[in-house]
This record gives sequence, C-alpha cells and structure tokens, in this order.
Amino acid sequence: MKKIVVLLVLGLVVFSCGTKKVATRKKETRKEPTERVVIPKNTDNVPLEGYGSNTASTNSVEINSTEDYLAAFSSIAQEEMRLYGIPASITLAQGILESGSGKGRLSVEANNHFGIKCHDWTGDRIYHDDDALQECFRKYVDAKYSFRDHSLFLTTRKRYADLFELRKNDYKGWAKGLKAAGYATDRKYPDKLISLIERYELYKLDEEVLGGNVIAYNDTVKANENEVYVVVKGDTLYSISRKYNLTVKELQDMNGLNGTTISIGQALQVKPSTKDY
Repeated sequence: MKKIVVLLVLGLVVFSCGTKKVATRKKETRKEPTERVVIPKNTDNVPLEGYGSNTASTNSVEINSTEDYLAAFSSIAQEEMRLYGIPASITLAQGILESGSGKGRLSVEANNHFGIKCHDWTGDRIYHDDDALQECFRKYVDAKYSFRDHSLFLTTRKRYADLFELRKNDYKGWAKGLKAAGYATDRKYPDKLISLIERYELYKLDEEVLGGNVIAYNDTVKANENEVYVVVKGDTLYSISRKYNLTVKELQDMNGLNGTTISIGQALQVKPSTKDY
C-alpha cells in the first residue's frame, strides 16, 4: 500500500513539472511585434540638387506642433516647388496629413513623411500595417530626402502627368487631381488637403515662389534702424515669419537663433539692419 502511495505522489510531481515546462515554452514562443526595419546592403541615394552638400540635417529639429512642422519644412517645400513645379502648399499639406505633423511612426522611425511605399525601392525599408498588414515603406537617412523623393515620385510617374498641366497656384485642382490619380484611397483626401492649406495659409508660400502679391503688415515697433517685433502669447517663429514675409531661416539668422523656441516678451528683429550690408 505504501508503495502505491509513493508512486502516486511521484506521478503527481512529474505531471506538475511537465505542466510548468509547457507553460514556460508557451511564454517563450510568444510572437514579437511584426513591425520592423530592414536595412539591405544596397541603399538608394536620392539626389538633393538645390540644397548643396552642406545642407543641415533636419533630424535634429524638434517637432511638437503643426507650426513647428511648418517652420522646419516650409523652405524645403518651396525649394522643391522651384525645382519640380509642385506647389509648396500641396507638399506641406500632404506632409502634415501623412506624417501627423511629423509625429507619426513612419516619420519618426523612417523619416518617411509621405507614406511612400517601397515599390522598386532598394534602400532601407520599414514594415508597417497600413491598408494591409506589414506593408513595405521607404526609410530615409534624413527627412529632406523624403521631400525630394516625393517630388521625384510625382514627376516620374505617368499617372500624375496631368497635375503638371494645372496652374501652380491652383491648390484645389492639385488636391483633387492627386485623389483622381490614385495617390490616396480616402475619398475626403482633397478636402483634407484644402482645409489644411487654407487654415495655415499655405498658399502664401506658393505666391512667394511665383512672385505673387504679398500681404503687408504694419504692427512693427521701430527701434533705431531696425524693426522689432515683441513676441506675444500664441506666436511661433513660423507665424511671425509669415507676418513679415520672411523665411524662418532668415528670422533665425537675424536673431542668432539655433532652434524654434521663443518666449513671450522676447524682442525679435524682423528686418535686417542696414549696417549689416
């Protein structure tokens, strides 16, 4: 009888150990997240004509808002317009929408601001769930390469050829044309682009490139030979630069600013002193 009891106890111990091992194996075989980045040996080099070899990286720019996004990328979008004829307003509105103002996963981890998929891409790539699971998207070393690739993407594909027959300041036509050409599946895509362009007055960037009329503002404070603007609540470098028909870079250079951070009550020079020339 004692032998039977001993055998039963041993059997229970063995069974218990086996159960723990199975449970452990199940934990060990848990699937890892499927989204991943792949870095192949061959890398696409997107030409950056117009920026120069010493162009600063955009990766160090801190983006906390749509205004920050515009401050960082407006001049790049305007340069793309000069070189490739795509309205800067359209490029920026697409960037804001596709990248979540630079805060979406593809833009943060892959510098991909336009959701451009791999297609014939042989460079770095990132896999991300979009219309389907684990779709392949292009990954860039710097965000400025994403803007250039966006220009090349539109200018080298026949289905977008009709867009370039439109006037460069016809942002509504471009927004509708992108949807008609199959750039996006969202039927409200044109309306979203147009809404962003009008909310942030991005059409003014197109006017600057095209040499159109510029709105004059007169709320400057005269100080010696300079015109000075005092920062108030809600101001950003981008909004101030738009007021005085300057680029953010010009405003930064005038005031010795390295970033986009400003504070209420700060006096900013908004017109270069004649002593500088």
